Amino acid sequence: MRKNRAMPHTIAVLVLDGLVAFDLGTACQVFRAARDADRTMLYDVLVCGTGPVRSTAGFTVTPDHDLSVLERADTVVVPGVDAGSTVTDGTLREDVREALVNASARGARIVSICTGASVLAAAGLLDGRPAATHWLWGNRIGRLYPRVHWNLDVLFVDDGDVLTSAGVGAGVDLGLHIVRNDHGSEVANRAARRCVLPPWRDGGQAQFIERPVPHSDGTGTAPTRAWTLDRLADPVSLEEMAEHARMSVRTFTRRFREETGTSPRQWLLRQRIAHAQLLLESTDLGVETVARRSGLGSATALRQHLQATIGVAPSAYRRTFRQPVRSAS
Repeated sequence: MRKNRAMPHTIAVLVLDGLVAFDLGTACQVFRAARDADRTMLYDVLVCGTGPVRSTAGFTVTPDHDLSVLERADTVVVPGVDAGSTVTDGTLREDVREALVNASARGARIVSICTGASVLAAAGLLDGRPAATHWLWGNRIGRLYPRVHWNLDVLFVDDGDVLTSAGVGAGVDLGLHIVRNDHGSEVANRAARRCVLPPWRDGGQAQFIERPVPHSDGTGTAPTRAWTLDRLADPVSLEEMAEHARMSVRTFTRRFREETGTSPRQWLLRQRIAHAQLLLESTDLGVETVARRSGLGSATALRQHLQATIGVAPSAYRRTFRQPVRSAS
């Protein structure tokens, strides 16, 4: 995908109604920040579309170019769309679909950010492929496009000529990944510094998914769940939970799954991991202490569970979510 200085790599950013403004800014900023050591820009970024589009930020974007740009672009980037037809009913304007399909057929690299993956899916460009999108929209988009192998745990998916990212900020990660592949780590790191961004983030989007504790309404297994949450640091057995609920183990397990969608043991493990995350975010406790207070036993167990659940080590998670307290000067 390299070009010489006389002919920089052309990136067409396709904007559609319901545009996620951050995603548009991400594509333009990251690729325009990619420069040689002598500050020569390595990408020619062109914003295109079928006409003015409304963004989710409350303003209208008027692209400088029409869809004909896609006929010559080396890379096509589709930013996210919010509540557009591709995320609600699976429909896409025929001229947009045709332009995307033709660009892909002639060898252009196709990229999406966040729910922009739904546009690619509606065009049929993701059928049979692995792809990422925002975890919050994953279930809805997954139902609309069942032929796509959706991965909602990662920040982005590089499938060669088609690349997709998770929500919003993950577009930055994918953009820098593309720059790194095209021009090397030095250029990508320079672009990241220019944007005041980390050149690489550990883990996947699973670490950002909201997992609220089920509301206790005083019936069924809810009181036992509340009782268990007060004892996360202690060894609580399935038998003890069933006894607290005044049910047999078999009945308790069945009722628990009906109410929460998971088994008591799986639920308890998730609550302990969630409590460990809270302690890592809000305290300076050592990893061993965090593991003990969350009922995971040891630092080794905490590392294993956190890595398996959200893809990062405790130290990396803490760096991401806990800012050091600065003393007043």
